[in-house]
Amino acid sequence: MQHRNKKVALLTLGCRVNQSESAVIEGTLRRHGVSIVGLEDNPDYCIINTCTVTGKSDSGSRYLIRRAAKTNAHVIVTGCFSQLKQSEVSRLQGVCEVVPNSDKEKIISRVLGYGVNPVYSLQDRARPYLKVQDGCNFSCTYCAVPMARGRSRSLPMDEVVKRASDIVEQGYHEIVLTGIHLGSYGQDLFPKTSLARLISKILSSTSLFRIRLSSIEINEIDDELIELLGDPRICKHLHLPLQSGSDLILKLMNRNYTGKTFRKKLLHLSGISSDIAFGTDVIVGFPAEEHREFMLTHEMIKELPFAYVHTFPYSPRSGTLAANLKPQIAGNIISDRAEAVKGLSSAKKSAFTSAQANKILDVIAEEENGDGDTTATTSNYLKIAIKSGRLCRGSVVFVRSVADNSDRLRGVMIS
Repeated sequence: MQHRNKKVALLTLGCRVNQSESAVIEGTLRRHGVSIVGLEDNPDYCIINTCTVTGKSDSGSRYLIRRAAKTNAHVIVTGCFSQLKQSEVSRLQGVCEVVPNSDKEKIISRVLGYGVNPVYSLQDRARPYLKVQDGCNFSCTYCAVPMARGRSRSLPMDEVVKRASDIVEQGYHEIVLTGIHLGSYGQDLFPKTSLARLISKILSSTSLFRIRLSSIEINEIDDELIELLGDPRICKHLHLPLQSGSDLILKLMNRNYTGKTFRKKLLHLSGISSDIAFGTDVIVGFPAEEHREFMLTHEMIKELPFAYVHTFPYSPRSGTLAANLKPQIAGNIISDRAEAVKGLSSAKKSAFTSAQANKILDVIAEEENGDGDTTATTSNYLKIAIKSGRLCRGSVVFVRSVADNSDRLRGVMIS
């Protein structure tokens, strides 16, 4: 049965796991004839996949719900914000249904009016996400996500490989493995397995050009995974959350490493290849982060070979231990610290980008921009502009990288 006249607006906030889940909903609905449209196109349904990682995320979720309420659509709200604030969300004007994270895929049948098997291989991305794990067993004192997502749960390895094979058969050349706590993959399965073994299985079972890992904890990069990083089919890109360079703050956050152990492991990893892009997350303004503690973070970022830093101004999350810690840091101080880290990140990104000039790179074409260039992504997560006419989205292209005057790379195609 097809629904060629049914229109759905699908709005997604937050992490790659949320984006992966929304992609499954979108791909399945499209296969069954549903049109995916914007709010301005008078949709029949509006699905909002919310996020609650920060106070800003909560505000963004409320804003999208208010926008959707101004349409005549049947509004369905899901995701981590509505999971934790179900009572509040259900009372918001225009909200028709609040769907738990665990039932997210059931939204498909609610829209269609009949049950179907979700489609995991059709995604409107050049580099599709493949969710292999959900939930988190950690208890970081600032984080509400475990309350919204539950304990760690891994997709069985055979099912992951099947979904990866389906994605490859659709013509995709890169898969981004995602999870709320990706490094814990396989620890809940019987028999236990690991992320490294999963990656090895995907590589041996498919012709996939390359695999990219989403965020992973640095103390979960074991010897088995380090050995795999030398494989050319593994993207030279690791996102390793630091959060703070102060051992005092790391302890208050309940992070299970110290600044010294983080530094030692990252420097070891950087010795594998100078081309690996290391990204990180940093929270500024955490309770009790006095000037000295912030400067420890600042200096560690400056010292270590990061290619970019995602900066998160601390905001207390209801129900977390950190919300009750003292002293809370003033908002103007948090803003100043965030700007300082963003400045460091900009300098780091510029330096890393410049170091990648005059190299032969394999890139995946993504989309055309307004200048007639095609934007592509390198193995080490840089965006590169190629002047080449029309490139097939998702295709692998080999280019020689050239620096321009805007801290960006341009790519000259190699014939």
